[in-house]
Amino acid sequence: MDILGYLGSGWLPPALYLFLLLILSWRAKSGNEFVISGWLTQASIFVILILHGIELHDSVFTSQGFIFGFAQDLSLIAWVGLAFYWFQSWFLPIASLLWMSILFALFSSLLPIFFPGVLISPTAVSDPWFKAHFIVATISVGLLSLAAMQAMLMSVYDRALHRQLAIVPNGRLAHWLEDLPPLMTMEGLLFNLLYVGFALLTLTVFSGLLFSQALFGKPFVFDHKTIFAMISWILFAGLLIARWWVGLRGWAAIRWVLSAYVVLLLAYVGSRFVLEVVLQKA
Repeated sequence: MDILGYLGSGWLPPALYLFLLLILSWRAKSGNEFVISGWLTQASIFVILILHGIELHDSVFTSQGFIFGFAQDLSLIAWVGLAFYWFQSWFLPIASLLWMSILFALFSSLLPIFFPGVLISPTAVSDPWFKAHFIVATISVGLLSLAAMQAMLMSVYDRALHRQLAIVPNGRLAHWLEDLPPLMTMEGLLFNLLYVGFALLTLTVFSGLLFSQALFGKPFVFDHKTIFAMISWILFAGLLIARWWVGLRGWAAIRWVLSAYVVLLLAYVGSRFVLEVVLQKA
């Protein structure tokens, strides 16, 4: 069943992501920066984002109604994360997130081909307030996904630095790690992502109560998605308060970010995955 049209054109975004990764890998191995320049890389990402975005929009907001699932959710999250990376990379030193962002987008854009999603609401698609809520929710999770990638990269970088200092005090790090900015700079970027992502997550969680009627036919549904979303919001709020109050940083901050993000994924992706794949229900 080709509900979302992914069997027809959905292969294009992952194919383009894969091709871009192969070109970037060739460039890294050959050391030939003329294979694909920084400007050409940015232009390529921009074009792929447009094609991926159009495919996602047309497949979720259809004439049948609002069609969605865990695969579409992950694909949207990855798209937002890569789009935000593309925009911020013009102004901030976040080139280290390029590979992780594209790999996440490649993997996530493949999923809707195999998991076409389900019709959740035939009427919500015509509600502009619901559509706005949906877009804000997707952007918030996408930004927090990019923050989680930054936290994972910081953990790898920190371990490598400690290992290098312990084994060979005057040695060199791996080539790709040498291009990273200082940890203090990366930590500042991490919390900038968290501040914006948390603000949008706050708007998402509390405005979601207004749209439960459109989705569930009830004023409020207290299910595991709601519970996990609230727990994640509390964890992110606690992290930012600890940062402001006691200057939380380093490994404690990284673990806190990743823990809160895992709970967030359980809320927005895990619940749909259980329903669609494990229980095979709409």
